[in-house]
Amino acid sequence: MPTYNDLGYAPRAGIATDDTRTVFGQVMGLVALTVGCAALGAYLGRNLSGGSGILFFFAAFACIFGLNFATRAGHEQLAIALLFGMGLLLGLFIAPVLAYYAKTNPAAVWQAAGATGGFVAALGAFGYATRRDLSSWARTLFWALVALIVFGVVAIFVSIPHANVIYCVLGLVIFGGFTIFDFNRLRRANMASSVPIAASIFLDVFNVFLLLLRLFGGGNRA
Repeated sequence: MPTYNDLGYAPRAGIATDDTRTVFGQVMGLVALTVGCAALGAYLGRNLSGGSGILFFFAAFACIFGLNFATRAGHEQLAIALLFGMGLLLGLFIAPVLAYYAKTNPAAVWQAAGATGGFVAALGAFGYATRRDLSSWARTLFWALVALIVFGVVAIFVSIPHANVIYCVLGLVIFGGFTIFDFNRLRRANMASSVPIAASIFLDVFNVFLLLLRLFGGGNRA
């Protein structure tokens, strides 16, 4: 599961309404295009073996850190290219998983996709509409994510009843929190931080989809 804690943003007080709408449109456009790149990667990699995905996973992580450095250096076009590259690589990473479910349980894929859209839209709207600054959530969410990863590793070696359901539900709670948090900071962001925030929101969408696919699929392949 991709994680992140270095996707920064540059908040700005008193952003005009028109500027806020422009930033929102820019970020959501980037998110949509990145989702499209991930879908393309999943299609291109549908015949890949599961073992090859780990290379794409690490390459995607390199893109995450790279786009942050590019943003800080003022290289917006490079940052956007790395954002789309991250989406493509993560699509290639999950391609074998999606191919497996498409053959064995295609309904789970569609259910996960539909539920992801509703989940992110509802919590994103809440986070964006909330006037309170939720920056204080960052540390709690980060450590909750670390705890989830530890639980997932322990569950590999220790038999825990209903571990898959527990993992997925906890993961949805945590990434639901990240979704609220990221849309809340989008409310306060400026154009210079649009790429890192788009990356954060895309990762929220990506992880929520994987968790729901795992939950609806009734297994631990995702």
